[in-house]
Formats: sequence, C-alpha cells, structure tokens
Amino acid sequence: MIGLGVECTAHTLGIGIVKDGKILSNESETYVTNKGGIIPVEAAKHHEKVFDNVLERALKKSKITLYDLNFIAVSIGPGLPPCLLAGLKKTKILCVKYKLPLVEVNHCIAHLEVGKIAGANMNPEAGSPVMLYVSGANTQIIAYENGKYRIFGETLDVGVGNFIDNFARYAGIGFPGGPTIEKLAGKSKNYIELPYKIKGMDIALSGILTNLKQKLEKKHKLNDLAYSMQETVFAMLVETAERALAHTGKKQLLLGGGVACNSRLQEMCKIMCKERGAKLFVPEKQFLQDNGAMISYTGEIMFNKKIFEKNLDKIDIRPRERTDDILVKWK
Repeated sequence: MIGLGVECTAHTLGIGIVKDGKILSNESETYVTNKGGIIPVEAAKHHEKVFDNVLERALKKSKITLYDLNFIAVSIGPGLPPCLLAGLKKTKILCVKYKLPLVEVNHCIAHLEVGKIAGANMNPEAGSPVMLYVSGANTQIIAYENGKYRIFGETLDVGVGNFIDNFARYAGIGFPGGPTIEKLAGKSKNYIELPYKIKGMDIALSGILTNLKQKLEKKHKLNDLAYSMQETVFAMLVETAERALAHTGKKQLLLGGGVACNSRLQEMCKIMCKERGAKLFVPEKQFLQDNGAMISYTGEIMFNKKIFEKNLDKIDIRPRERTDDILVKWK
C-alpha cells in the first residue's frame, strides 16, 4: 500500500509518501516573510508555485512514481481557505490523471495519528494519549473517547502560534516568529509578571498579548518579555494538560503542532509527566511542524478502512472543521 499526502492548511506546502505505515519521504516548502505576518492569498500562490518541485523531490526520495500510488490524501481543514483550495485543486488534478481515490484528512487529527511514529500507543483499549496540540491557529487538549477525538480544553480566542507571531510582528520580527522568540527567551532569566488566564480547562491569550505590547512600548527588553511570555503561557498549557491527564486517567502525553518544537515547552511537559508518572512522547521536529507525511500516514489508515471518496465533485474544503466534528471510524 503506497499513498501520497498533501499538507496545505497554512504557511507550509508539504508532500509526504507512506508505504505500509512507513514514511518514505517528507518534503516541504514554507511561505516566509522578512516583516509582517502570513498573507493567505500570497501563501496560496506560493503553494501553487512550489507544488511540482516539492512533489518531484518527494517522489525521488521515496524512489516511486505516481503510477505506484494506491491513493492520494489531502488536508481539507481546518485552515486558510486560499491555501486549502490550492492544495485540493492540485490533488484533484492528480487523482483524475492517475485514476486515484482521494482521502480527506483533518489536519488536527493527522497531528494526533502520526504520534504513533514517536512510540505513543494510539489504541484506545490500551489507554491512548492526551494530546497537547499547539500550532498557529489551534490550541487544544485532545483525547479519544467514545468514537471521537474530544476536546477537553482549548483557547478561547487566539491559538498560541498566532499569538506568538502577533507579538513577534509587533516587535518587528518576520514570519514565522516562534523560532526567533525562543532564541530571544533563551538569553534572559528576568521574569516580568504577566496575566495568567485559565478559565476551567480553557485558556485566553488576547489579554496577555495586549499586556506584552504595552510593556514593549514602555521599553522593556524584548529578551525579558520573550522569556516571561514563554514561562507564563507554557505554564498555562502544561496546567491544562495535567488536568486532562488527571480527568481521563491516561498515562501518556503526546505533543503536536509547530509550537511543540519549542524546547522550553518540551522541558516543562517532561517535568510534569515525571511528577505524574506519565510518559511523554514528542515526535521528530519534521512531524511536529505542518507536514505531508502526517497526511499520508493518516490517509493510509483511513484508506485501509475504506474511508475515502471516489466522486471528486463531492469533495470540498472545510476551513472551520473541528477535531471533534470527525467520527473516528477507523478505531
């Protein structure tokens, strides 16, 4: 069984190829700017421009041809509509030309399913993990219960990644801002008090962002603010993740999403899990960031359970699709 997956929800155009659960290739190109944030229409143009090159690299690395494929999978949401449409358009063309079925994959669930590669036991009967999913637009605490991936907690306003990028943009840093903010935070140990906003199992970030901007205007050092922001917001994330572990009785925590690449967040989760007697699973960086491999990997699982659409006209993007909208028929 060989499948190709296309990731196209936001800034990254990723193409990955899987064969019988093994990732053969995982190639990508990311839309970046020197100043300012992501412009969806421009990101979509970027994806269309680099698609053929990324596809060629993925095929070459995996040593297969498009004629070897059994299916193609594509991320249909949640995400930015122009980017999603760019990916769907390209995959439909390939499906028609090579007479292949198309598997519709939810981006968030793909981040979960690929956790198996990191060693997490995804079998519900064995106590599948709680996932701390932190990306640009999404911040969720997720766990599988009764046929769906349930959201036990989430952001009430903005995702952690977008929150960090917004702060970085205000500070004059280009997109994406997360890696630069992490480097700046590593140069300080001076904690400046910030609001700590947890409401039940949910978090709120817009007030913290306003407070950070005000402090930046008052000439607080950017290094200190970056450090303080990470310590505060990541503590909020770890607290809600720990509550979910306690509520569900699960003994595994899985990290997912681009923000999970942050070494400080990983360190804080590691400490919490050790104290609780839980296991922490962190996929490789290439699988934490948006990537085509997780789409092909999840697509293969669904395809093997005959969850796909042969009529391409019925397939459309679902920009606002939530993790808990999906009936997980493959478990």
